[in-house]
Amino acid sequence: MRVSVSRKSVRFVPDSSRVIARYFMNGDDRTRNMITRVMAMNDIQVSFVLEQTLRDFASRHRNITRVFLRHCANIQHIIEGMELDYQSLSEERKMLIGSYCTMEYSIESAAFFNPSIIEDLDQSYLENGEKRVLMSFRATGEGHISSIVFRRGVLDKNNNLSIMKVGRNIDTAEVVHKKLYNKSRFVKKLGEMNIPAKYSAAIMQDLPEMFEYYALKVAVGRVLNNGDISADRRMALEEMTWLADSFYDVKFHHDSDITERVIFPASEAESRGIEDARFVRFTDDNKKETIYATYTAYNGHTILPKLLSTEDFYNFRVMPLHGAGALNKNLALFPEKIKGKYAMLARIDGVNNYLMYSSRTTVWNKPVIIQEPRFPWEFTQMGNCGSPLRTEEGWLVITHGVGPMRRYCLGVSLFDLEDPTKEIGRLKEPLLSPKEDERDGYVPNVVYSCGSIIHNKSLILPYAVSDYSSTYGVVDMEELLEALIR
Repeated sequence: MRVSVSRKSVRFVPDSSRVIARYFMNGDDRTRNMITRVMAMNDIQVSFVLEQTLRDFASRHRNITRVFLRHCANIQHIIEGMELDYQSLSEERKMLIGSYCTMEYSIESAAFFNPSIIEDLDQSYLENGEKRVLMSFRATGEGHISSIVFRRGVLDKNNNLSIMKVGRNIDTAEVVHKKLYNKSRFVKKLGEMNIPAKYSAAIMQDLPEMFEYYALKVAVGRVLNNGDISADRRMALEEMTWLADSFYDVKFHHDSDITERVIFPASEAESRGIEDARFVRFTDDNKKETIYATYTAYNGHTILPKLLSTEDFYNFRVMPLHGAGALNKNLALFPEKIKGKYAMLARIDGVNNYLMYSSRTTVWNKPVIIQEPRFPWEFTQMGNCGSPLRTEEGWLVITHGVGPMRRYCLGVSLFDLEDPTKEIGRLKEPLLSPKEDERDGYVPNVVYSCGSIIHNKSLILPYAVSDYSSTYGVVDMEELLEALIR
Protein backbone atom coordinates (compact mmCIF):
# COMPACT_ATOMS: atom_id res chain seq x y z
CA MET A 1 0.00 0.00 0.00
CA ARG A 2 1.35 3.43 -0.97
CA VAL A 3 1.96 6.13 1.62
CA SER A 4 -0.65 8.87 1.30
CA VAL A 5 0.31 12.47 0.49
CA SER A 6 -2.00 15.41 1.15
CA ARG A 7 -1.33 17.89 -1.64
CA LYS A 8 -2.00 21.51 -0.64
CA SER A 9 -3.58 24.18 -2.83
CA VAL A 10 -0.87 26.81 -2.26
CA ARG A 11 0.86 27.51 -5.55
CA PHE A 12 3.99 29.60 -6.11
CA VAL A 13 4.05 30.84 -9.71
CA PRO A 14 6.42 33.03 -11.74
CA ASP A 15 5.83 36.78 -11.51
CA SER A 16 7.30 38.72 -14.43
CA SER A 17 6.87 42.05 -12.59
CA ARG A 18 9.75 41.21 -10.21
CA VAL A 19 12.73 42.89 -11.86
CA ILE A 20 16.27 43.86 -10.97
CA ALA A 21 18.39 46.65 -12.44
CA ARG A 22 21.18 44.67 -14.08
CA TYR A 23 24.50 45.91 -15.47
CA PHE A 24 24.37 46.18 -19.27
CA MET A 25 27.53 46.43 -21.36
CA ASN A 26 26.96 47.14 -25.06
CA GLY A 27 30.57 46.80 -26.19
CA ASP A 28 33.48 49.25 -25.89
CA ASP A 29 32.85 51.09 -29.18
CA ARG A 30 29.14 51.69 -28.58
CA THR A 31 29.83 52.66 -24.99
CA ARG A 32 32.42 55.24 -26.07
CA ASN A 33 29.91 56.66 -28.56
CA MET A 34 27.27 56.88 -25.82
CA ILE A 35 29.70 58.66 -23.48
CA THR A 36 30.61 61.14 -26.24
CA ARG A 37 26.95 61.99 -26.74
CA VAL A 38 26.29 62.41 -23.03
CA MET A 39 29.37 64.60 -22.63
CA ALA A 40 28.08 66.85 -25.43
CA MET A 41 24.97 67.66 -23.34
CA ASN A 42 24.93 70.70 -21.09
CA ASP A 43 24.09 70.42 -17.39
CA ILE A 44 20.44 71.42 -17.88
CA GLN A 45 19.95 68.72 -20.52
CA VAL A 46 21.62 66.11 -18.29
CA SER A 47 19.34 67.00 -15.36
CA PHE A 48 16.23 66.89 -17.55
CA VAL A 49 16.95 63.43 -19.08
CA LEU A 50 18.02 62.02 -15.71
CA GLU A 51 14.82 63.30 -14.08
CA GLN A 52 12.73 61.66 -16.82
CA THR A 53 14.53 58.37 -16.25
CA LEU A 54 14.10 58.51 -12.47
CA ARG A 55 10.42 59.35 -12.83
CA ASP A 56 9.91 56.17 -14.88
CA PHE A 57 12.09 53.77 -12.89
CA ALA A 58 12.72 55.00 -9.32
CA SER A 59 9.48 53.42 -8.05
CA ARG A 60 10.45 50.05 -9.50
CA HIS A 61 13.81 49.73 -7.74
CA ARG A 62 15.43 50.29 -4.38
CA ASN A 63 17.74 53.35 -4.61
CA ILE A 64 18.18 53.26 -8.38
CA THR A 65 20.57 56.22 -8.27
CA ARG A 66 23.07 54.12 -6.31
CA VAL A 67 22.79 51.47 -9.02
CA PHE A 68 23.44 54.02 -11.75
CA LEU A 69 26.57 55.29 -9.97
CA ARG A 70 27.87 51.74 -9.49
CA HIS A 71 27.32 50.89 -13.15
CA CYS A 72 29.05 54.08 -14.24
CA ALA A 73 32.02 53.11 -12.07
CA ASN A 74 32.18 49.82 -13.97
CA ILE A 75 33.19 51.72 -17.12
CA GLN A 76 35.50 54.22 -15.42
CA HIS A 77 38.45 52.73 -17.35
CA ILE A 78 36.67 53.45 -20.67
CA ILE A 79 35.87 57.02 -19.63
CA GLU A 80 39.46 57.66 -18.58
CA GLY A 81 40.69 55.97 -21.75
CA MET A 82 38.85 58.73 -23.65
CA GLU A 83 41.09 61.24 -21.80
CA LEU A 84 38.20 62.43 -19.63
CA ASP A 85 38.65 63.23 -15.94
CA TYR A 86 36.29 60.79 -14.24
CA GLN A 87 36.56 62.48 -10.84
CA SER A 88 35.53 65.85 -12.22
CA LEU A 89 32.25 64.53 -13.68
CA SER A 90 29.18 65.70 -11.78
CA GLU A 91 27.20 63.07 -9.90
CA GLU A 92 24.20 63.69 -12.15
CA ARG A 93 26.28 63.08 -15.28
CA LYS A 94 27.69 59.88 -13.80
CA MET A 95 24.17 58.71 -12.97
CA LEU A 96 22.97 59.42 -16.48
CA ILE A 97 25.91 57.54 -18.02
CA GLY A 98 25.22 54.70 -15.59
CA SER A 99 21.56 54.57 -16.64
CA TYR A 100 22.66 53.73 -20.19
CA CYS A 101 24.64 50.81 -18.69
CA THR A 102 21.57 49.44 -16.91
CA MET A 103 18.72 47.21 -17.99
CA GLU A 104 15.79 45.61 -16.22
CA TYR A 105 15.83 41.84 -15.90
CA SER A 106 12.78 39.83 -14.81
CA ILE A 107 14.31 37.23 -12.49
CA GLU A 108 11.37 34.80 -12.40
CA SER A 109 9.56 35.38 -15.68
CA ALA A 110 10.10 31.79 -16.90
CA ALA A 111 9.92 29.58 -13.81
CA PHE A 112 9.71 29.50 -10.02
CA PHE A 113 10.66 26.05 -8.87
CA ASN A 114 12.86 23.55 -6.95
CA PRO A 115 11.97 24.79 -3.45
CA SER A 116 13.79 24.20 -0.18
CA ILE A 117 12.43 24.88 3.31
CA ILE A 118 13.98 25.40 6.77
CA GLU A 119 12.76 26.64 10.13
CA ASP A 120 13.07 30.41 10.43
CA LEU A 121 15.67 31.73 12.85
CA ASP A 122 12.87 33.67 14.60
CA GLN A 123 10.13 31.57 16.24
CA SER A 124 8.72 34.27 18.52
CA TYR A 125 5.05 35.37 18.84
CA LEU A 126 3.55 32.14 17.51
CA GLU A 127 0.55 30.12 18.66
CA ASN A 128 0.87 26.51 19.83
CA GLY A 129 1.52 24.22 16.88
CA GLU A 130 2.74 27.04 14.60
CA LYS A 131 6.15 27.28 12.99
CA ARG A 132 7.68 30.15 11.03
CA VAL A 133 9.54 28.93 7.95
CA LEU A 134 11.82 30.26 5.24
CA MET A 135 11.60 28.89 1.72
CA SER A 136 14.10 29.27 -1.08
CA PHE A 137 13.31 28.88 -4.76
CA ARG A 138 15.16 28.69 -8.03
CA ALA A 139 13.88 31.67 -9.99
CA THR A 140 14.54 31.56 -13.73
CA GLY A 141 14.24 34.40 -16.22
CA GLU A 142 15.13 35.21 -19.81
CA GLY A 143 17.99 33.11 -21.17
CA HIS A 144 17.43 30.45 -18.47
CA ILE A 145 19.53 32.37 -15.95
CA SER A 146 18.69 31.13 -12.45
CA SER A 147 19.00 32.84 -9.08
CA ILE A 148 17.98 32.20 -5.45
CA VAL A 149 14.97 33.99 -3.97
CA PHE A 150 13.13 33.64 -0.66
CA ARG A 151 9.66 33.58 0.87
CA ARG A 152 8.64 33.62 4.54
CA GLY A 153 5.54 31.89 5.91
CA VAL A 154 3.88 30.31 8.94
CA LEU A 155 2.71 26.71 9.19
CA ASP A 156 -0.27 26.32 11.52
CA LYS A 157 -1.17 23.34 13.71
CA ASN A 158 -2.96 21.76 10.74
CA ASN A 159 0.09 22.21 8.48
CA ASN A 160 -1.59 24.92 6.42
CA LEU A 161 0.92 27.47 5.13
CA SER A 162 0.26 31.22 5.25
CA ILE A 163 2.68 33.19 3.08
CA MET A 164 3.83 36.61 4.27
CA LYS A 165 3.47 39.62 1.98
CA VAL A 166 6.09 39.79 -0.76
CA GLY A 167 8.12 43.01 -1.10
CA ARG A 168 8.17 44.72 -4.48
CA ASN A 169 11.58 46.43 -4.68
CA ILE A 170 14.16 43.69 -5.16
CA ASP A 171 17.55 44.28 -3.53
CA THR A 172 20.64 43.04 -5.37
CA ALA A 173 23.54 42.54 -3.02
CA GLU A 174 26.92 44.15 -2.82
CA VAL A 175 29.52 41.57 -3.89
CA VAL A 176 33.00 41.55 -2.34
CA HIS A 177 35.57 39.21 -3.88
CA LYS A 178 38.13 37.32 -1.85
CA LYS A 179 41.54 39.01 -1.93
CA LEU A 180 44.02 36.18 -1.22
CA TYR A 181 44.14 32.61 -2.54
CA ASN A 182 46.18 29.57 -1.50
CA LYS A 183 48.07 28.45 -4.61
CA SER A 184 48.28 24.75 -3.66
CA ARG A 185 44.53 24.47 -3.12
CA PHE A 186 43.82 26.52 -6.21
CA VAL A 187 45.98 24.27 -8.40
CA LYS A 188 44.30 21.18 -6.94
CA LYS A 189 40.85 22.53 -7.80
CA LEU A 190 42.01 23.31 -11.35
CA GLY A 191 42.84 19.61 -11.68
CA GLU A 192 39.42 18.62 -10.33
CA MET A 193 37.85 20.86 -12.98
CA ASN A 194 39.89 19.02 -15.66
CA ILE A 195 41.79 22.16 -16.64
CA PRO A 196 45.00 20.87 -18.31
CA ALA A 197 48.16 21.65 -16.31
CA LYS A 198 50.02 22.39 -19.57
CA TYR A 199 47.90 25.53 -19.87
CA SER A 200 47.76 26.61 -16.22
CA ALA A 201 51.33 25.84 -15.07
CA ALA A 202 52.92 28.81 -16.82
CA ILE A 203 50.55 31.18 -15.02
CA MET A 204 50.67 29.53 -11.58
CA GLN A 205 54.43 29.05 -11.33
CA ASP A 206 55.02 32.81 -11.26
CA LEU A 207 52.48 33.47 -8.50
CA PRO A 208 53.42 33.39 -4.78
CA GLU A 209 51.97 30.73 -2.43
CA MET A 210 49.35 33.27 -1.28
CA PHE A 211 48.39 35.32 -4.34
CA GLU A 212 45.98 38.18 -4.88
CA TYR A 213 42.86 38.05 -7.02
CA TYR A 214 44.03 40.79 -9.35
CA ALA A 215 47.51 39.27 -9.75
CA LEU A 216 45.90 36.21 -11.33
CA LYS A 217 43.52 38.32 -13.43
CA VAL A 218 46.39 40.42 -14.79
CA ALA A 219 48.58 37.36 -15.53
CA VAL A 220 45.78 35.56 -17.36
CA GLY A 221 44.68 38.72 -19.16
CA ARG A 222 48.18 39.28 -20.46
CA VAL A 223 48.12 35.90 -22.19
CA LEU A 224 44.52 36.20 -23.38
CA ASN A 225 45.29 39.53 -25.04
CA ASN A 226 47.67 37.66 -27.30
CA GLY A 227 45.42 36.68 -30.18
CA ASP A 228 47.72 33.84 -31.28
CA ILE A 229 46.57 31.16 -28.79
CA SER A 230 44.51 28.03 -29.34
CA ALA A 231 40.83 27.86 -28.47
CA ASP A 232 41.53 25.11 -25.89
CA ARG A 233 44.16 27.20 -24.14
CA ARG A 234 41.92 30.26 -24.16
CA MET A 235 39.07 28.28 -22.59
CA ALA A 236 41.41 26.85 -19.92
CA LEU A 237 42.71 30.29 -18.97
CA GLU A 238 39.21 31.76 -18.85
CA GLU A 239 38.14 28.95 -16.53
CA MET A 240 41.05 29.82 -14.20
CA THR A 241 39.63 33.31 -13.74
CA TRP A 242 36.12 31.85 -13.35
CA LEU A 243 37.39 29.79 -10.41
CA ALA A 244 38.95 32.87 -8.78
CA ASP A 245 35.69 34.77 -9.27
CA SER A 246 33.85 32.01 -7.39
CA PHE A 247 35.05 33.11 -3.93
CA TYR A 248 33.03 36.10 -2.74
CA ASP A 249 30.86 37.58 -0.01
CA VAL A 250 27.31 38.86 -0.53
CA LYS A 251 25.96 41.71 1.60
CA PHE A 252 22.34 42.87 1.58
CA HIS A 253 20.99 46.13 3.00
CA HIS A 254 19.20 45.88 6.33
CA ASP A 255 16.22 47.87 5.06
CA SER A 256 15.29 45.04 2.68
CA ASP A 257 12.75 42.34 3.46
CA ILE A 258 13.93 38.76 2.88
CA THR A 259 11.43 38.44 0.01
CA GLU A 260 13.24 41.33 -1.70
CA ARG A 261 16.71 39.73 -1.59
CA VAL A 262 17.95 37.84 -4.62
CA ILE A 263 21.24 35.98 -4.87
CA PHE A 264 21.93 36.58 -8.55
CA PRO A 265 24.95 35.16 -10.44
CA ALA A 266 27.95 37.26 -9.44
CA SER A 267 30.85 35.38 -11.04
CA GLU A 268 31.67 33.96 -14.45
CA ALA A 269 31.55 30.44 -12.98
CA GLU A 270 27.80 30.86 -12.43
CA SER A 271 27.02 33.24 -15.29
CA ARG A 272 24.42 30.85 -16.71
CA GLY A 273 22.77 30.19 -13.38
CA ILE A 274 22.71 29.37 -9.68
CA GLU A 275 20.83 26.09 -9.60
CA ASP A 276 18.96 24.02 -7.00
CA ALA A 277 20.10 25.42 -3.64
CA ARG A 278 19.63 22.92 -0.80
CA PHE A 279 19.36 24.89 2.46
CA VAL A 280 19.93 23.35 5.90
CA ARG A 281 20.12 24.63 9.47
CA PHE A 282 23.38 23.15 10.72
CA THR A 283 24.07 22.78 14.46
CA ASP A 284 27.71 22.34 15.51
CA ASP A 285 29.12 20.64 18.62
CA ASN A 286 28.73 23.86 20.63
CA LYS A 287 25.06 24.21 19.60
CA LYS A 288 25.88 27.16 17.38
CA GLU A 289 23.66 27.32 14.29
CA THR A 290 24.75 28.23 10.77
CA ILE A 291 22.63 28.19 7.64
CA TYR A 292 24.37 26.40 4.77
CA ALA A 293 23.26 25.77 1.21
CA THR A 294 24.89 23.72 -1.51
CA TYR A 295 24.16 24.69 -5.09
CA THR A 296 25.37 24.17 -8.65
CA ALA A 297 27.12 26.99 -10.48
CA TYR A 298 26.94 26.75 -14.27
CA ASN A 299 28.63 28.91 -16.89
CA GLY A 300 27.39 27.16 -20.00
CA HIS A 301 30.44 24.88 -20.14
CA THR A 302 31.41 23.79 -16.63
CA ILE A 303 29.53 22.66 -13.52
CA LEU A 304 31.02 23.88 -10.22
CA PRO A 305 29.51 22.73 -6.89
CA LYS A 306 29.46 25.60 -4.39
CA LEU A 307 28.61 26.27 -0.76
CA LEU A 308 27.12 29.39 0.76
CA SER A 309 26.74 30.12 4.46
CA THR A 310 24.94 32.76 6.52
CA GLU A 311 23.86 33.44 10.08
CA ASP A 312 21.39 36.23 9.37
CA PHE A 313 20.35 36.10 5.67
CA TYR A 314 21.93 39.53 5.18
CA ASN A 315 25.55 38.41 4.85
CA PHE A 316 26.50 35.34 2.83
CA ARG A 317 29.87 33.74 2.14
CA VAL A 318 30.18 31.85 -1.15
CA MET A 319 32.93 29.29 -1.83
CA PRO A 320 33.55 26.50 -4.37
CA LEU A 321 33.72 22.94 -3.05
CA HIS A 322 36.92 20.96 -3.50
CA GLY A 323 37.88 17.30 -3.63
CA ALA A 324 37.24 14.10 -5.55
CA GLY A 325 33.66 14.07 -4.25
CA ALA A 326 32.90 17.69 -5.16
CA LEU A 327 31.72 16.78 -8.62
CA ASN A 328 28.48 16.89 -10.58
CA LYS A 329 25.22 18.03 -8.94
CA ASN A 330 23.11 16.90 -5.97
CA LEU A 331 25.29 17.67 -2.94
CA ALA A 332 23.39 17.95 0.35
CA LEU A 333 24.92 18.59 3.78
CA PHE A 334 23.72 16.73 6.89
CA PRO A 335 22.33 19.06 9.62
CA GLU A 336 24.93 17.93 12.19
CA LYS A 337 28.26 16.14 12.41
CA ILE A 338 28.42 12.35 12.55
CA LYS A 339 31.17 10.96 14.79
CA GLY A 340 32.94 14.32 14.74
CA LYS A 341 32.88 14.77 10.97
CA TYR A 342 30.77 16.78 8.55
CA ALA A 343 28.72 14.50 6.30
CA MET A 344 27.49 15.08 2.77
CA LEU A 345 25.27 13.27 0.28
CA ALA A 346 26.40 13.42 -3.35
CA ARG A 347 25.82 11.96 -6.82
CA ILE A 348 29.28 12.14 -8.32
CA ASP A 349 28.57 9.80 -11.26
CA GLY A 350 25.18 11.28 -12.16
CA VAL A 351 23.38 8.00 -11.37
CA ASN A 352 23.89 6.76 -7.78
CA ASN A 353 23.76 8.21 -4.26
CA TYR A 354 27.02 8.59 -2.33
CA LEU A 355 28.08 9.55 1.19
CA MET A 356 31.22 11.49 2.18
CA TYR A 357 32.80 12.66 5.45
CA SER A 358 35.13 15.61 5.99
CA SER A 359 36.74 17.70 8.71
CA ARG A 360 36.00 20.81 6.61
CA THR A 361 32.81 21.97 4.92
CA THR A 362 34.58 22.80 1.65
CA VAL A 363 36.77 19.72 1.01
CA TRP A 364 35.14 16.39 0.11
CA ASN A 365 36.93 13.17 -0.78
CA LYS A 366 36.46 9.38 -0.63
CA PRO A 367 32.80 9.15 -1.66
CA VAL A 368 31.16 5.82 -0.81
CA ILE A 369 28.16 4.55 -2.79
CA ILE A 370 25.10 3.97 -0.57
CA GLN A 371 22.25 3.64 -3.10
CA GLU A 372 21.75 2.50 -6.68
CA PRO A 373 18.58 2.56 -8.78
CA ARG A 374 16.54 -0.52 -7.81
CA PHE A 375 13.00 0.05 -9.03
CA PRO A 376 11.70 0.79 -12.57
CA TRP A 377 10.68 4.37 -11.73
CA GLU A 378 14.35 5.21 -10.94
CA PHE A 379 16.26 3.02 -13.41
CA THR A 380 17.76 5.99 -15.31
CA GLN A 381 19.22 7.75 -12.26
CA MET A 382 18.52 8.74 -8.70
CA GLY A 383 19.66 11.45 -6.31
CA ASN A 384 18.78 13.26 -3.12
CA CYS A 385 16.15 15.98 -2.78
CA GLY A 386 17.74 17.94 0.04
CA SER A 387 19.50 17.48 3.34
CA PRO A 388 18.64 14.43 5.49
CA LEU A 389 16.13 14.85 8.33
CA ARG A 390 16.89 13.37 11.75
CA THR A 391 14.24 11.09 13.25
CA GLU A 392 14.47 8.70 16.19
CA GLU A 393 14.39 5.78 13.74
CA GLY A 394 17.11 7.11 11.42
CA TRP A 395 18.06 9.68 8.80
CA LEU A 396 15.12 10.36 6.50
CA VAL A 397 16.28 11.14 2.95
CA ILE A 398 13.92 12.32 0.21
CA THR A 399 15.18 11.02 -3.13
CA HIS A 400 14.26 11.53 -6.75
CA GLY A 401 14.22 8.88 -9.44
CA VAL A 402 14.10 9.18 -13.22
CA GLY A 403 12.16 6.54 -15.13
CA PRO A 404 10.54 5.98 -18.54
CA MET A 405 9.94 9.11 -20.63
CA ARG A 406 12.32 10.95 -18.27
CA ARG A 407 9.60 11.20 -15.63
CA TYR A 408 10.85 12.43 -12.25
CA CYS A 409 9.24 11.02 -9.09
CA LEU A 410 10.05 11.47 -5.40
CA GLY A 411 10.93 8.58 -3.12
CA VAL A 412 12.00 8.16 0.52
CA SER A 413 14.75 6.17 2.22
CA LEU A 414 15.79 5.68 5.85
CA PHE A 415 19.43 5.34 6.96
CA ASP A 416 21.12 4.43 10.24
CA LEU A 417 21.82 7.44 12.49
CA GLU A 418 25.34 6.35 13.45
CA ASP A 419 26.30 4.86 10.08
CA PRO A 420 24.35 6.37 7.17
CA THR A 421 25.90 3.89 4.76
CA LYS A 422 23.38 1.40 6.17
CA GLU A 423 19.98 1.64 4.51
CA ILE A 424 17.20 0.66 6.91
CA GLY A 425 14.30 1.00 4.50
CA ARG A 426 13.23 2.35 1.14
CA LEU A 427 9.84 2.83 -0.47
CA LYS A 428 9.31 0.50 -3.42
CA GLU A 429 6.89 2.91 -5.06
CA PRO A 430 7.26 6.68 -5.43
CA LEU A 431 5.99 8.81 -2.58
CA LEU A 432 5.01 11.49 -5.10
CA SER A 433 4.54 11.28 -8.87
CA PRO A 434 3.37 13.99 -11.28
CA LYS A 435 -0.41 13.82 -11.36
CA GLU A 436 -2.33 14.78 -14.47
CA ASP A 437 -2.56 18.52 -13.76
CA GLU A 438 1.16 18.63 -12.80
CA ARG A 439 2.59 17.15 -15.99
CA ASP A 440 2.72 20.30 -18.15
CA GLY A 441 5.37 22.97 -17.66
CA TYR A 442 8.83 24.20 -18.61
CA VAL A 443 10.06 20.56 -18.33
CA PRO A 444 7.07 18.17 -18.44
CA ASN A 445 6.49 15.20 -16.13
CA VAL A 446 8.71 16.35 -13.25
CA VAL A 447 8.22 16.71 -9.51
CA TYR A 448 11.34 17.75 -7.62
CA SER A 449 12.36 19.13 -4.24
CA CYS A 450 15.47 20.63 -2.66
CA GLY A 451 14.58 20.32 1.03
CA SER A 452 11.90 19.38 3.57
CA ILE A 453 11.18 19.70 7.29
CA ILE A 454 9.23 17.80 9.93
CA HIS A 455 6.44 19.71 11.71
CA ASN A 456 3.60 18.48 13.92
CA LYS A 457 4.60 14.84 13.32
CA SER A 458 4.29 15.43 9.57
CA LEU A 459 6.70 15.67 6.68
CA ILE A 460 6.33 19.07 5.00
CA LEU A 461 7.46 18.45 1.42
CA PRO A 462 7.73 21.47 -0.92
CA TYR A 463 8.09 20.41 -4.54
CA ALA A 464 8.33 21.85 -8.02
CA VAL A 465 5.71 21.18 -10.68
CA SER A 466 7.30 20.41 -14.06
CA ASP A 467 10.04 23.00 -13.55
CA TYR A 468 7.51 25.84 -13.74
CA SER A 469 5.81 26.46 -10.39
CA SER A 470 5.91 25.09 -6.84
CA THR A 471 3.58 23.80 -4.15
CA TYR A 472 3.84 21.47 -1.15
CA GLY A 473 2.46 18.25 0.26
CA VAL A 474 2.07 16.81 3.77
CA VAL A 475 2.82 13.23 4.84
CA ASP A 476 2.02 11.61 8.18
CA MET A 477 5.37 10.63 9.72
CA GLU A 478 4.01 7.62 11.59
CA GLU A 479 2.59 6.14 8.40
CA LEU A 480 5.78 6.94 6.46
CA LEU A 481 8.18 5.45 9.01
CA GLU A 482 6.04 2.35 9.41
CA ALA A 483 6.17 1.78 5.65
CA LEU A 484 9.95 2.32 5.56
CA ILE A 485 10.72 0.01 8.48
CA ARG A 486 8.27 -2.66 7.28
